[in-house]
Amino acid sequence: MKDQRKTEIKVGITVVSGILIFIWILGWAKNFQLASSEIELKVLFSNVSGLQIGNDVSINGIKKGFVKDYYIDKNSVIVIVSLDNSVDLREDAVFKIEMTDLMGSKKIEIYPGQSNEALDLTATHTGVFQSDLTGLMTSLGSMETDFKIIIDDVKKSLTSVNTYLMDDKIKADLKSTLSNMNKISEKLNTMITQNQNDFREIVTNTKDITAETKEFLQTNRDNLNSSILELNSVLKKSDSLFTKINFLADETISGNNNVGKILYDDSLMINLSQTMQQVNELTKIILYQLQNDGFKVDADIF
Repeated sequence: MKDQRKTEIKVGITVVSGILIFIWILGWAKNFQLASSEIELKVLFSNVSGLQIGNDVSINGIKKGFVKDYYIDKNSVIVIVSLDNSVDLREDAVFKIEMTDLMGSKKIEIYPGQSNEALDLTATHTGVFQSDLTGLMTSLGSMETDFKIIIDDVKKSLTSVNTYLMDDKIKADLKSTLSNMNKISEKLNTMITQNQNDFREIVTNTKDITAETKEFLQTNRDNLNSSILELNSVLKKSDSLFTKINFLADETISGNNNVGKILYDDSLMINLSQTMQQVNELTKIILYQLQNDGFKVDADIF
């Protein structure tokens, strides 16, 4: 009886151990965890070609989660990733779908970012899909027609160029042009050879002039600085003089000085005109008396 009891206990322990081992292997294979020590994040991609539920999600190359689910949202795909709650993602984090091998397996690589603001885990973030070999071949296939058109155009262009170059007149013109260019090159070479000494002398003179100019500037630096300062002083005084002249002109035009009053005071001009008329009349009277009975003065002196 005791042996049977021991056997039942051993069988029970073996079955329970097998069940626990099976659950552990299943959880490891499917990234299943009994404890809720994970966070979920939604990432929107334009394409997830080859991505499967359960694929790895890594941060800077280290596995920190897995793809939990995904679904189509209009022209995009929203992927739900499960991450270890110890990860620290910043606001400028980058999400990419990358190829892990040549067979086309995919994973999501996350670059956590360096912003001071933490990533909003409740929002849907935009990821980047990097095309793999399959996508590249598809793109090349779609460009096949364009390649054919380009090749046909190149063939037509080469045919036209060949036809153009085969013309006898064109050949003669090309030969003549090349011959003329050769003659010009020879003449230039001869001219440079003949005037080599002159070129050297010009370069030497230029160096001497540059050196003398530099020496002159260094020798007369103080005088030049003094002249510039004096010129600045003269310009400042001239500016002050022009300012005073402008002020005098403004005062004259506005009638705020004696010259302005004489030139622009209407009442003064009227009085002056009247005075001149009176003097004119007085002169006429004096002339009339002198021509007739003489100049008479009738004055009472007190």
